[in-house]
Amino acid sequence: MASLVRSPQKYSVEEWHQFNRQKYHNADTERATAERLRAESERLRAERQVKTNRTQSDVNKKLDQRAKDIEFWKSELHRQHDAIACEIEAMLEKKVSLERALAETEFPLQVSKTCLDFREKRVSVDVVHDDVEINLKKEMEMITGIRALLQKTLEESVEQIRLLRSKKFYLEKDMKDKFSALEIDAFCSSLHNESPHIHFSETKATIDAKSVTPDDWESFSNENILKAESERMASATLRGIIEDVLTSTSNDIQLQRNSVNAAFASRIAELKKTKETLENHLEKVNTEISSMELNIDSLQADISAKMGPLKVAQTRLDQRNRRQNVELVRDPAQYRLVGEVKEIEESLALLHEKLAESIRALKGLNRQQLALEEDIQVKSNSLNIDENQCMKLREQLH
Repeated sequence: MASLVRSPQKYSVEEWHQFNRQKYHNADTERATAERLRAESERLRAERQVKTNRTQSDVNKKLDQRAKDIEFWKSELHRQHDAIACEIEAMLEKKVSLERALAETEFPLQVSKTCLDFREKRVSVDVVHDDVEINLKKEMEMITGIRALLQKTLEESVEQIRLLRSKKFYLEKDMKDKFSALEIDAFCSSLHNESPHIHFSETKATIDAKSVTPDDWESFSNENILKAESERMASATLRGIIEDVLTSTSNDIQLQRNSVNAAFASRIAELKKTKETLENHLEKVNTEISSMELNIDSLQADISAKMGPLKVAQTRLDQRNRRQNVELVRDPAQYRLVGEVKEIEESLALLHEKLAESIRALKGLNRQQLALEEDIQVKSNSLNIDENQCMKLREQLH
């Protein structure tokens, strides 16, 4: 233990008392300061504790309110999302209906074209631009136009579905962000001063420069909802248009199909009637040919039958012209023989003339027979095309 250092200076008693009084004064001052500081510290601790508790309580309330706000917009987004999803399903159904309707026009179009090709095989006078051809061409043009309309409408539906899916994607993205924010704020709301998950952060407590205002936040979700709603309404309008297009095009095709079938029925009936009339005429011509052939045979027989009497009469004249001298008398017998020869020759001339006329008439009848048979064949060909080829094919249309 170190020995006390003796001061070489000696103090007076008064100095000693003064020194002690100064120590007392300094101790009193420091103690007063300490007491005041303790009082202030206690007041500050109490005040700050109240403020901290109040602020933390306010933060908790704001977190709860924020959760309610997020939940509200999440609910609105979810409602619009469900509506968009339903609209997509409805539009997909219309798209399928359009694809089916478009596919169903292929066969009717092919039938119309095939019928026109069949009818190109008509011949002679039956190659006519009739109501059937007019209606078939109209049917082809109509179906071609309808196919173009259906294809255009189908493309519009595909684009509409794409737009709906785009809006659905942004709704889902917004909902996902809201869900994540809810989880974070729920976790924050669950924290308290004794929570095991709390920690000090090395980052400074500042507002992120990339953050948005509450108004911007609401506007963002509201705009997503409004855009989705607008697209959904546009889609609903398009669905109505598609329904009208499907109905009107189906009705137009059916009406024109009925018109074509009616034209075919009328034309077939007309062809059958004409063919029947031609067959009746052919039957009469055939009967007349038979009668004319018999007539020619009879005329030829009559001409042949006149040869004997003519020979007899001419032989008699030749013999009587050989009478000698005064016996060459112009007697009644002579006059009658001369008359008989002229009469037979006149009869032969008339018979030959009639025979020639009959032969010409027979040739004319034969020409008519061939013409009628050809025309009947033409009508049979046309009937086969219209009734057995075209109408049998068209019966497959529903």
